[in-house]
Amino acid sequence: MNNTYFDLVDQTFNFPQEGFEVKDDYLQFNGLNVKALIDKYGTPLKLSYLPKIGMQINKAKQMFANAFKKHKYEGEYFYCYCTKSSHFSFVVEEALKHNIHLETSYAYDIDIIKKLYARKKINKETFIICNGFKQKTYTKRIAGLINSGFKNVIPVLDNVNELEDYRKSVRAPFKLGIRVAAEEEPNFPFYTSRLGIRAKDILEFYVDQIEGYENKFQLKMLHIFLNKGIKDDIYYWSELNKVINLYCQLKKICPELDSINIGGGFPIKHSLGFDYDYQFMINEIVSNIKAACKKAKVPMPNIYTEFGSYTVGESMAHIYSVIAQKTQNDREIWYMIDSSFITTLPDTWGIGERFLLLPINKWDEEYQRVVLGGITCDSHDYYDSEEHINEVFLPKVGTGEPLYLGFFHTGAYQDQISGYGGIKHCMIPSPKHIIVGHDKNGKLVDWVYAKEQSAQSMLKILGY
Repeated sequence: MNNTYFDLVDQTFNFPQEGFEVKDDYLQFNGLNVKALIDKYGTPLKLSYLPKIGMQINKAKQMFANAFKKHKYEGEYFYCYCTKSSHFSFVVEEALKHNIHLETSYAYDIDIIKKLYARKKINKETFIICNGFKQKTYTKRIAGLINSGFKNVIPVLDNVNELEDYRKSVRAPFKLGIRVAAEEEPNFPFYTSRLGIRAKDILEFYVDQIEGYENKFQLKMLHIFLNKGIKDDIYYWSELNKVINLYCQLKKICPELDSINIGGGFPIKHSLGFDYDYQFMINEIVSNIKAACKKAKVPMPNIYTEFGSYTVGESMAHIYSVIAQKTQNDREIWYMIDSSFITTLPDTWGIGERFLLLPINKWDEEYQRVVLGGITCDSHDYYDSEEHINEVFLPKVGTGEPLYLGFFHTGAYQDQISGYGGIKHCMIPSPKHIIVGHDKNGKLVDWVYAKEQSAQSMLKILGY
């Protein structure tokens, strides 16, 4: 029986698959020679592969186009990028190359919007969907955008009092959205999302506060987002259909209403065993909306999505070296990496997230069960299971070059949550950040976005 790591993967999954293959015993990521980047820059490192962002966007657009054609759907589709997934300029500007729109969640996002406009990356026709619970610093910036001529800024009301801020500060007629508070899953410690307005209150709120003010503002959008994402289960379809039915009710008294925003929630691949039928889910969403509108005899709405993780998640990898092997008892072998999971992949520690873990080299070595340990002194700085199995199997360290490990599809939220730069647990530095993208001539090139964090930068923050 063959028991190399390659045999394990080959016998367990369909391999190679999109984005991953092995050439000459080294893993390739979207056709990139990862070992060559390790030789050039060392480890640990973060790797951003920008072309993947456009691939994801265009894939989603095509699937919605397929569904619209199949169901003869009469609305339009708008792809928005959820900026909180990754605010970096190279991410947002790469996404904007593919004719998309943006969604914001805090006041400082609006400053990014102004920068993008100054750089001519967006124009005043770009849709800017403004979500979140809004303090006056946020509503003031939103009003400023509208007053400066941005025609498609849509503040999505999170509570009934928010509208008053715009009444006072917005001079030109503008568009409004309302976020519908979703019921949470039964395993949540509370029943209803803290975000949005209760569905049963929205009709009355519209009649009392919005209807009759068409010359000042118009309700254009209903918004829904579910924490668990877009999944084929009773909970998702029940919550989605509540919003669709509410749209149908409102449309009969609010002719300006023309859009449903289903938020984000498409999952990304965190295992070679990942199995999710995107086209099926899109077909079902479009079909459900059309059927409800036909039954209610109202026009079909435009559909907006706000994909964040789906847009950028699969574009990044974290690469580490195994710097030591420790056998602590008869059953556990520890591979120590040259960084920390807590500081570089905080979701592994905070919410038990599993990422797609593969070795870069030694695919022809025998494999063994291991636990991965970070170099902080925190007992929670470890990684011991994958999404498809409650264990981690990796090649034996062997002799020669170190074993290099890659955690893939890590591009969403990790830098936002851990804080880029700044002070890290046990003062473990942020690793160097390498970007791979196309230059002006279309050639694929790599460059250093940020060097490894220095002791001096940390000490300065700490006042030394």
